[in-house]
Amino acid sequence: MIGGGAAGMMAAIAAGQKGHEVIILEKNEKLGKKIYITGKGRGNLTNACDVSEFFDNVPRNPKFLYSALYGFTSQDMIDFMEAAGVPVKVERGNRVFPASDHASDITRALEKRIRELGITVRLNTGVEKLMVEDDREDPDGRKINGVITNARERLSADAVIMATGGLSYQTTGSNGEGHGMLRSLGLKLTQCFPSLVALETGEDDTHELAGLSLKNVGLMVKSGKKVFYEGFGEMLFTHNGISGPLGLSASSYIADKLNGDKTFEVYIDLKSALDKDKLYDRICRDIDANPKRELSFLMNGLLPKSLAAVMEKRLGIDVKKHLCDVTRQERLSIVEILKGFRLTVTGSGPFKEAIITRGGLDVREIDPSTMRVKTVSGLYVAGELIDVDALTGGFNLQIAFSTGHLAGSSIE
Repeated sequence: MIGGGAAGMMAAIAAGQKGHEVIILEKNEKLGKKIYITGKGRGNLTNACDVSEFFDNVPRNPKFLYSALYGFTSQDMIDFMEAAGVPVKVERGNRVFPASDHASDITRALEKRIRELGITVRLNTGVEKLMVEDDREDPDGRKINGVITNARERLSADAVIMATGGLSYQTTGSNGEGHGMLRSLGLKLTQCFPSLVALETGEDDTHELAGLSLKNVGLMVKSGKKVFYEGFGEMLFTHNGISGPLGLSASSYIADKLNGDKTFEVYIDLKSALDKDKLYDRICRDIDANPKRELSFLMNGLLPKSLAAVMEKRLGIDVKKHLCDVTRQERLSIVEILKGFRLTVTGSGPFKEAIITRGGLDVREIDPSTMRVKTVSGLYVAGELIDVDALTGGFNLQIAFSTGHLAGSSIE
C-alpha cells in the first residue's frame, strides 16, 4: 500500500479483512494527514444522501464510481465509524461529522481497525519506483512485483495499491509523485487543475467586499448563453474574488476551462426568495412608505452596508435622490442588479489553496469493478490519484473511502 491517507487506510483495511498481509508505506510522519484539515478541522467524512443523489454531486466521471459507491456506501462508512466507537452527526446538506467535531477522530477510527488487523505501518517511508515485469501468462501485459522505497529498499509484493493523492494541499504530501510513477509505465493521465478553489474576478469594486459572507443566495456561472453551474446557498467574497460553498462548487465545473478561449461570468441572485415581479412590488412598497428618504436608505435596507455601497455605484443613480423621485426605469434597474449581480471570472486559486485535484489517471486505464489498472496485473489505484472529483459536502472523502475499499477487497 503506497499512501496512508483516507483511501490508503481504507484499502489496507479491506485487504487485511480478506486475510492478506498488508504493509502501508507512508512518507509523512503520521497517517491521514489531509484528513485532519477536512471540514475546517471538524472532519466532514461523508454525505448521508441517497447513493443515486450522490452521483449528481460528481461533475467528473460519475459513472466510473458505480461499483465503488454501491459497494461501500456512505451508510457503510457511518457504520464503520460508530463500530469503532466514534459517533457521528448529520448536519445541513446531509454533511456527516464526528459528534466531537474533531477530524482526528476519523483517523483514530481507521488506525484502530488497522491495529486490530495487524497491518504493518511504516511511516517516513516513501516510494521511488514500482517494480514491474512482463506477465508470462499474458504476452501483452505486465505485472507488479513490488516497490523500491526512498531508502533504495526493494520490497516484494503480489499486489500494490497506489493511493498517493493528487496535487492539492501539497504540504500534506500530495505532490503528484504518484502521477510520475504511473506515467513511467506508459499510462495515460489527464491534465490536472485545482478544483474546489476560490474563483478570481476582475471587477475592482469588489475588493471592498472582502470577508462579506452571504447566505441564501443563488449563483450562476455562464459563458455566452451556456450555463455551466447553478447553485443555491452560501458564498464568501475574498480580496480578489469569491469562495464559500457556492464559489468552490462553481470552480468544479470550470476549473479545466479557465485557460481556454471562453469568458465566464458569475451572476449572483441576492434576493433568491423573490422573483422579479415580487421584488419590484416590495421596492415600490418601501418607496411608498418612505418617500422622503434617500436612495441609500432603500439600498441599506435591502443589502449589507458594504454591498449596498457597491450596488449604489453600479446603479449610477444619485444616492441622495429622494425615493419619491426614483423613476420606474430606475426601480427596474435596481431589481435587475439585485437578481443578477455580475462578476467576470479571470482565474482560480492555485493548487496550494485547492481542496481537491481535477484530473489524474485516466479512468479508461482502470477496471471500475476492481480499481485495477487494466494493463498491469496486481496494480490498483484509489482516491484522488484518479480523474474523479466531486463537490463540497463530504463527497470527495467518501469517494476516497469507497475506491479504497473496492481496491483492497478486489485483491485475490
